[in-house]
Amino acid sequence: MRTLILLLVLTAPLSAKSVKKPQANVEKRPLTAEAAAQAKPDPRFCIFGAQSGKVFNTQAAFNTVVWKNDVVYVGETHDQPLDHEAQFEALKAMRIARGSKIAVGFEMLNQTLQPIMDDYAAGRITEEEFLSKADWKKEWGFDFNMYKPLFDFIVANKLRGLAINVPKKVVGKIARTGLDSLTPEEKQFLPEKVEITQHKKYNEFLKASFAGHEDSPMAKMFTIENYLASMAAWNEGMGNKIAEFLNANPGYSVLVIAGNGHVIYNAAIPASVKGRVKGVRQASFYTEDGACPEKMNKDHKDMANYVWYINHPAKAEPAAAAPAVMPALTATPQTALTTGTATTTGK
Repeated sequence: MRTLILLLVLTAPLSAKSVKKPQANVEKRPLTAEAAAQAKPDPRFCIFGAQSGKVFNTQAAFNTVVWKNDVVYVGETHDQPLDHEAQFEALKAMRIARGSKIAVGFEMLNQTLQPIMDDYAAGRITEEEFLSKADWKKEWGFDFNMYKPLFDFIVANKLRGLAINVPKKVVGKIARTGLDSLTPEEKQFLPEKVEITQHKKYNEFLKASFAGHEDSPMAKMFTIENYLASMAAWNEGMGNKIAEFLNANPGYSVLVIAGNGHVIYNAAIPASVKGRVKGVRQASFYTEDGACPEKMNKDHKDMANYVWYINHPAKAEPAAAAPAVMPALTATPQTALTTGTATTTGK
């Protein structure tokens, strides 16, 4: 698994309301998950249940998972186009079951950009105006064309778009000087209480990432305690924003577009949402680079609810004389926080 370079995303107040069960025609569909999985495999879907190892390798099997959940997470490695195609498959499946009662939460947009997202989704501004007002190249940096089908679908079907990311400067400040150093204005992007995860595997994952770069001058700017707090605030901010939307909009479902590091082990955003929305039903997909195996790799057990193998084409080697890639695109979580970037490999 590639080194994670986490990002920044969202906030909002808590609520104890329940998510209303979908009123769509899902319950009328007689197809069971077992029957769907036994249909002819579809090369687009190489999916395994991450706990059971059961295959979900057809459109119908995939649909049965998506339709019965209120929140669907499809992780990504940000620069991999096929991961974004997988996310689009989830959005199309959700449209069948939920109609227009769908919101798409984007890690790519920090919360201050919500009015711009609203204007774009409503057709009040053009794509060019959206990219300019959102300062996409600076705020995110990855090719918008990979995300364009998602945004086009939102606009065409009058869906909702959610800007869920916590502003990167806020997460970076926590990493350097701790949660208590935030001003009231900076705290508005986070829930009132930020829970530091106790998930063993996820903490080991974060600590390994931190330890692997302890000799870096930038890594010395953080303590492990502040680093873990920044990651918690990042995930809690995004999860809280999603929860706020669900509690305020019964009957809606949310597709979450975020890096795999915010999905892994269901310990990041999914755990935050679960703790804030009573009875919420969630499905998470961890996208793993590789050819479709006959059986799920045992090392991928419990990586999420489902592991989705996607065989990415090999990338061309950069020319020898080409300039080095900016740290923002290849760095560790520490580097991303220090530089204030919002880019990540997602794994």
